[in-house]
Amino acid sequence: MSNLVSILIPAYNAEKWIKYTIESALSQTWGRKEIIIVDDGSSDKTLQIAKKYESKSVKVVTQENGGASAARNRALKYAQGDYIQWLDADDLLHPEKIALQLDESDDGQSSRTLLTCSWGKFYFRQQKAKINPDSLWQDAAPVDWIMRKFMDNVWMNPAVWLVSRRLTEMAGPWDERLSISGVDDGEYICRVVAASERVKFVPNARSYYRQSGFSQLSRTYTNKSRESLLLAINLSIGHLRSLEESERTRSASLIYLQSYLSYFYFITDEVELLDKIRVLAHELGGELMPPKLNMKEGLMCKLFGMKKGRQLMRTLRKLRFGIPIKWDEWLFIISKPEYNQKKS
Repeated sequence: MSNLVSILIPAYNAEKWIKYTIESALSQTWGRKEIIIVDDGSSDKTLQIAKKYESKSVKVVTQENGGASAARNRALKYAQGDYIQWLDADDLLHPEKIALQLDESDDGQSSRTLLTCSWGKFYFRQQKAKINPDSLWQDAAPVDWIMRKFMDNVWMNPAVWLVSRRLTEMAGPWDERLSISGVDDGEYICRVVAASERVKFVPNARSYYRQSGFSQLSRTYTNKSRESLLLAINLSIGHLRSLEESERTRSASLIYLQSYLSYFYFITDEVELLDKIRVLAHELGGELMPPKLNMKEGLMCKLFGMKKGRQLMRTLRKLRFGIPIKWDEWLFIISKPEYNQKKS
């Protein structure tokens, strides 16, 4: 009997996208599938739209807002599949994504192979997705996969993965403390990879990650979210070191820690967190270099002060990326007039 795949969709205020995400799940050519949608206390029409798709194979549940990780864990409790397909409520799957990955799979109840695939970034029009291969787009041993992620500052969004039931159970639930920082997926996949025997990259399979606009461009971190971010970094480093405690894994971990230093370094009231980062760096056998501002950031900070200058740079980036995003949205509306009706 072929493997059953559970497609799990956490959703929060996703009324603009949820229709297309659900339909991309329904369009999977792999026959044995179930779809579980968890509405995480949305205040818009997300639940109402999702309910329209409810059927024998599509389950819709709702809960009070608890964050993405809590919604994923709730969906997992209902999942019966031999494989788990994670799918955020604004992302999409190519129709053959799951089928092509399962062509390379073993039995989901016993397999410890993590399946990944190619993916593209898009704003509104999926057909215009940008495909940019990186060092994770290949088969790898678990320790090498995490090291590449750390050293090359690359990642794979959750829609890429197809996780066997055995690996899912070995890795455990999503860490609900990390949703606030927005990096819960990075810690989770490091944990899954650490539990795996190997990572198998399936190049012909594909998913699509939506860069959905201003909310992503203008994300700011609070003290609480920075604490969550540091916890996620620390846990991810621990997953790598659990596989191999060596000079090369400590060096990769130090590079990874350095890549996040700017999130803490320029905040004057975060001395305690900076001290924790320095202690971790010392434990890894090195020291971190102060992050460098680029020429524009340096000029802004010199003219307006560090906090105001960095705020202005975020505003400028938002404006620079906002024009192509709005243009792509306008072209999408022409082809999908029902999208504009949902917004009104």
